[in-house]
Parts: sequence; structure tokens; C-alpha cells
Amino acid sequence: ICVVFLCSGSRSSKTFKPKKNIPEGSHQYELLKHAEATLGSGNLRQAVMLPEGEDLNEWIAVNTVDFFNQINMLYGTITEFCTETSCSVMSAGPRYEYHWADGTNIKKPIKCSAPKYIDYLMTWVQDQLDDETLFPSKIGVPFPKNFMSVAKTILKRLFRVYAHIYHQHFDSVMQLQEEAHLNTSFKHFIFFVQEFNLIDRRELAPLQDLIEKLGSKDR
Repeated sequence: ICVVFLCSGSRSSKTFKPKKNIPEGSHQYELLKHAEATLGSGNLRQAVMLPEGEDLNEWIAVNTVDFFNQINMLYGTITEFCTETSCSVMSAGPRYEYHWADGTNIKKPIKCSAPKYIDYLMTWVQDQLDDETLFPSKIGVPFPKNFMSVAKTILKRLFRVYAHIYHQHFDSVMQLQEEAHLNTSFKHFIFFVQEFNLIDRRELAPLQDLIEKLGSKDR
């Protein structure tokens, strides 16, 4: 087992954590609308590119919030299948197991069930997104110098939720007829992190075959 330590109404509308909203009328809201419009064109490689004249940090911030909301919703659809019993460890197949630490509340990595781990992870991400000093929503407020490294850590950890869903719950996803939604969301996520080199290749290893398949289909 490769143990990776972390250091530092309707079913479709059900989310695991509350949705993170970007304030309407803000520049980030306009960017989100631009992202949604270009996604509609079907060309994902083009849709993830930095729009001309825009700030890279702001583009990464808006998309990180969007991926948090997407994963939140996707995991929300399968929470009844991801239990302390069925998923007593947070894993992505037999070779990858994740232990949780956030560097503040839990400093020493702990082994825990997948639902507990994902709860820790999504709560931690939510706290980062709600922190105005890290993710400023007001125009003219600069992003902190460590923004890129925080965003990379968030995206690296969000990837692990996709990896767990694909490895441990894909049958349930198919049963719920959510696989097209999951595949599109993951493809968008991967093209985005590849475009800006945001996740180390080694971290993507649990889904490497799928990533190659998605990439080759797009060529």
C-alpha cells in the first residue's frame, strides 16, 4: 500500500456541504459566467484557458470554487453508499490510502474512514474558500503571495474525492445514471489542472489510465 500523508428534494440537487456562492455582480461572478459559457461550446481544452486580459489568480480562484461545488454535489449523490462500514479507510483502489492532517487542528496524520476523511477535507476546503485573506471576493483586494500554493493543495485534495468515487463507488454512480456528469466534471477538472500545472503527476497516479483515456479522446 502506498500511504499518502496529507500535511499541511431531488438527488441531483443534494450537496454534501453547503454550496459556496460567488456574489452576483462581482467580477468573479462575470468570470464564472464566462467559464460556463465557454464550457457550453464543448471544447474543454479551450474552456480552461485563461481569458485574455484576466488575472491568473482570479481565474484559478473562480474555478476552484466551481470544482468544490461540483465535487460537493457529486459526492452528495453517493453518501448513502460511502459509509464507515463500506469504506473504513479513505482509499483509491488497493494501492492508495490517504491519511488526514490539516497542519493546525490535526497535525499528525490520522487513519480514518472515507466519509470522515471527506468530511474533514471538504470542511477544510470550505474554510479556505471563506477566508477573505486567501480568496478575496472584493475588487481591488490583492491575492496573498501564497495563494498559488494554497490553491494547489486544495485541488490536490479535491482530486482524492474523485479518485475515491471512481475506485470505490463507480457502480453506484452508474446505477444512479450519473456517470456522464462525473466524467464531464472530472475531465474539466483534469484539463484545468493540466493547463496550469497545478497537481503533481505522482498525485494523479490513482486515475492515470482514465486521465490518459480522456486526453486521447480529445485529440
